[in-house]
Amino acid sequence: MSWVSDYQYTCLQKIAFHALQLSGLIPHHIAFVMDGNRRFARSKHIDKIEGHSRGFSKLADVLRWCLDMGIREVTTFAFSIENFKRSNEEVEGLFNLAREKFSKLLEESNRLDEHGIRIRVIGNIELLPADLQRLIATAMLRTERNDKLFLNVAFAYTSRDEITQALESVLKDHNDDDDDALQPTDINERLLEACLYTRHSPPPDLVFRTSGETRLSDFMMWQIKSSVLYFTNVLWPQITIWNFMAGIVAYQRDRCRIEDYKREERLHSAQLAKSSDFYSLRVQKFLHKMDANRRKLLIALASN
Repeated sequence: MSWVSDYQYTCLQKIAFHALQLSGLIPHHIAFVMDGNRRFARSKHIDKIEGHSRGFSKLADVLRWCLDMGIREVTTFAFSIENFKRSNEEVEGLFNLAREKFSKLLEESNRLDEHGIRIRVIGNIELLPADLQRLIATAMLRTERNDKLFLNVAFAYTSRDEITQALESVLKDHNDDDDDALQPTDINERLLEACLYTRHSPPPDLVFRTSGETRLSDFMMWQIKSSVLYFTNVLWPQITIWNFMAGIVAYQRDRCRIEDYKREERLHSAQLAKSSDFYSLRVQKFLHKMDANRRKLLIALASN
C-alpha cells in the first residue's frame, strides 16, 4: 500500500472540496490522533495488527485529501511511548508494520518526490529497534529536500518526553565550558520551544481526533494552545472524506473566535524574543549546532 493513495473523487465530493476551498481559509497544519484501530479490529473480528494496517491504508487516503485541499503540513500520532506498555506481541507487530511501511516508502521515494512530500519522524527514535531506526533515518534523509507537504510522524513520542529532551539539550550546552555556551539569561520559553522536535513546524491549526475520545493523550501539548480541537466518533480506519471535510468546516467556523488570541500569542512571542537574547549570536549558534547534531544522528543511524 502506497503512502499516498490514488483516491477517486465523486462529482459531489469534488464540488464540496471546491466549495470549502472558496468559502474560507484552509488550515496550514493539521494534526491527526489516529485512534480506534484496535476497536475497529475487534468490531470486524480481525487481528489487532490488521486493524493497525487498515489504519495506515486510511492515512494514505487522508494524505491525498490533504494534498488536494492545499494543506502544507500533517502530523500523525502513530506510536506513543506509552504504547511500549502493551503486550510484546502487539508492540512487535507494530514495529513490523512500521518496518514494512518505511521500506515501502524508500521503494517509492520517487513518487514522494513527485508530490513534494518530506517525511519527518518526531520522537525519541533511539528507543526503537536498531533496524527500524535505520529505516526511519534513511527515509528522513531521502526526502529532506521536498517542501510541498511535510508529514510529521510522531513515533516513540509523548509531549513530556519531548519537553524533557529540549531541557536536556539546553542544560547540556549551558554546562559546557565553551565561551559561546548558553547563559542563564538565554533560557526562557521561546528557547525551549525552539528545541522541541517540531522546531521547524508551525503549531497545528487543527487537531483532529477519531473514535469518540475527547482527550489529547500527551500529544503536542506545548504546541496546541491555540489549535482548534475537533473530535469525531468514527473509528480511524472508517474515516471518510465527509468526516475530513467536517473537520475543515469546524476549523473555518471556530478560526475567527481564536484569531484574536493567536494574534496576542504571536505578539507575546515576539516581545519575549525581543526582550531576551534569543536573537543573540550565542543562541543562534546553539540552535544551529543542535540542528546539525540532529542531522548527524540521522546519518549515523542510517549508516549502522
